[in-house]
Amino acid sequence: MTKSRAIFFMLVVTLALCVLTTSETLAQDADVHRLVSAMLGDTPLAADLQSLTDEIGGRATGSTSNLKSVAWVLERFRAAGVEARKEAFTMPTLWLEKSSSASITGEVAFNPNVVAMPFSVATPAAGLTAPLVDDGFGTEQDFQNLGERAKDAFVLIETHELLDLDGLFREYNEAVGIEQRAFAAGATGVVYMSSRPYNLLYRHNASFGIKNKHPMLIMEREAAQRAMRLLRAGKKLKLTARIDIASGGPYESYNVIGEIRGSEKPDEVVLIGAHLDAWDLGNGALDNGCNVTLVIDLARQIKRLGLKPKRTIRFALWNGEEQGLNGSWGYTKTHANELDKHVMASSYDIGSGRITGFFTGGRPELVAAVDLALEPVKGLGPFTHIDAPIVGTDNYDFMMQGVANLVANQASANYGPNYHARSDTYDKVDLQQLRLNAAIAAAVTYGFAQMDLSWKRQTRAEVQKLIDTTDLGAQMRSFGVWDGWEDGSRARK
Repeated sequence: MTKSRAIFFMLVVTLALCVLTTSETLAQDADVHRLVSAMLGDTPLAADLQSLTDEIGGRATGSTSNLKSVAWVLERFRAAGVEARKEAFTMPTLWLEKSSSASITGEVAFNPNVVAMPFSVATPAAGLTAPLVDDGFGTEQDFQNLGERAKDAFVLIETHELLDLDGLFREYNEAVGIEQRAFAAGATGVVYMSSRPYNLLYRHNASFGIKNKHPMLIMEREAAQRAMRLLRAGKKLKLTARIDIASGGPYESYNVIGEIRGSEKPDEVVLIGAHLDAWDLGNGALDNGCNVTLVIDLARQIKRLGLKPKRTIRFALWNGEEQGLNGSWGYTKTHANELDKHVMASSYDIGSGRITGFFTGGRPELVAAVDLALEPVKGLGPFTHIDAPIVGTDNYDFMMQGVANLVANQASANYGPNYHARSDTYDKVDLQQLRLNAAIAAAVTYGFAQMDLSWKRQTRAEVQKLIDTTDLGAQMRSFGVWDGWEDGSRARK
């Protein structure tokens, strides 16, 4: 072959390769646009959510309704032709409220509505009676002012009305100090004024988690305000708490895992998850049924369109989230040998408020990748990411294992006031925004399944650096998961 012919041949080959590469890129772009369009169309998303919330309702891990929800998810995946299985994991303890009630007696008598906080201990069947004392907001100064009167008493804690997500996180953070101070002072139990008006009750975990040894209650706001006014007027009051709990040792629960196997890199995994369990006062629509149905619908539409992602996409519906993020922790133990190949794990868990961006976990390399994945839906933005670690949902154990993780950051909308409450029902979900969120989640998930990636799983030393240079350690303590990192039982080895 002459030199000129060789050059011509190389030019032809190069041009052909460019055409093939461009065609492949265009096909991939077309696939994600088809998927986004499908998510915005007439899908069973709303019908699924109504079925899950109205027919099954609240589904606390360990309950019969929770087991029904596992079967329900499997049925939805399989009807869509998506490979799915349930995966067992161990819950450390059973905690379900059977009933709770309270009576206030003394110089004034009335019966406020109450609910037990998760991991509250039970009382004797006849109830447990102790003086009720006003401890203000439960600050260090409030406990100093209360002094010896806290000992052997129920301390009543005032709260600000909850308006948004910032208020919700403040409640969690403040409870840690309040409960430590209360039991250091010898209190019999803690009673929180509900932070929601109109007699609305909800559940927050006791900050000591399964190590809690005391009765813990939420009292309807208006009744708690009445009790505080009486106490501040000098009236002597007693509280009798009657708490009946179903409890027990470790037991088996289940996550549901759907999977669409990758066409080119099947051993590499992109995971999208939402927690299936929900506290039983409401129907678990905002927390987190709407995002459960989002995950199911994404799997359904990828399968229906016949799309072939390069990497395997796993669709995880977690259990045990509300009681300590146990299901996702169980997954990281079951799949420990695969975690090097998990290129991204995402979590959706803030109701149906607009997705405004993502928490990228203090890993700046993820920010550009997320922006690239969001290109097909940039009209649903703007999107602003927060490159900081966040604790409180099912990204946590992936982060502790060094796996790149994302959490959808969402507008507060009506999430906070209905969080874990009797009012968390189907009618509170913004179905139109949920569809838009589904399109965003589809673009991010499918984009990560297709794009070239540069990062690797972090080492324990790199995770430790993240703890040392951010507020991650404080968050871990607030959510009661610090000990697992420190003793190595819940961390990358």
